[in-house]
Amino acid sequence: MSDEAVTNRPKMLVVYLMSEPEAPALAEAAVAAGADLVELGFPFSDPLADGPVIRRAAERALARGMRTGACLECLAATRERVQAPLVPMTYSSLLEAYGWERFSADAEAAGATSLIVADLPAGERRELRRVQLVAPTSTDERLRLAAEQTDGWLYLVTVTGTTGSRTELSPALAGLVERARRVTSRPLYAGFGISTGEQARAAAELADGIVVGSRAVEVAEDGPDALGSYVSELRSALDGC
Repeated sequence: MSDEAVTNRPKMLVVYLMSEPEAPALAEAAVAAGADLVELGFPFSDPLADGPVIRRAAERALARGMRTGACLECLAATRERVQAPLVPMTYSSLLEAYGWERFSADAEAAGATSLIVADLPAGERRELRRVQLVAPTSTDERLRLAAEQTDGWLYLVTVTGTTGSRTELSPALAGLVERARRVTSRPLYAGFGISTGEQARAAAELADGIVVGSRAVEVAEDGPDALGSYVSELRSALDGC
């Protein structure tokens, strides 16, 4: 794919929300404000990839009874309100307990368009259709394998560590994008550590889109209107690229 074709792609905005009773209304507000895809976190008791904000959100959701069945119901309720792609994001232990094939089938029936399993490496459970994650520490071999197996787009983890807002965009992103471009023409969406419009624009100038998690979860605590305003700011920043 030519550099011009990559540059001319619309910049995608992915917003992460935790699966809770409020999630359908929040997702509707996010999509109305310009989000192209919504990740729905299925809470897990030991989320190794998540920073303090999403950890607290997961603990709160679990305390409110958001187990796998309730999260699937939340996904279905969200699908009733939005047409945008919906992607559950969780951990392999949850799928192991629920049943891998059962979860895949039930998530699809509830409206999921793909799946992210944060701690499941490329090459394992190849039958499970999912978005793959790669990080600056990924070897070229691992990056190539993930690009070959990913479902639709490749998730670029911009930092080594957990999710969470940071004061500046990771300097490792440029190199990771360059390496990924060498092995795939799939869209590249950058996440982890992106929270401001300035960071969103800087990341989107390198990648094909961005994923915003921790800051979106924080803002969502103030309700759909607050989340919609925040997403609109991010959308404006991306549209300015």
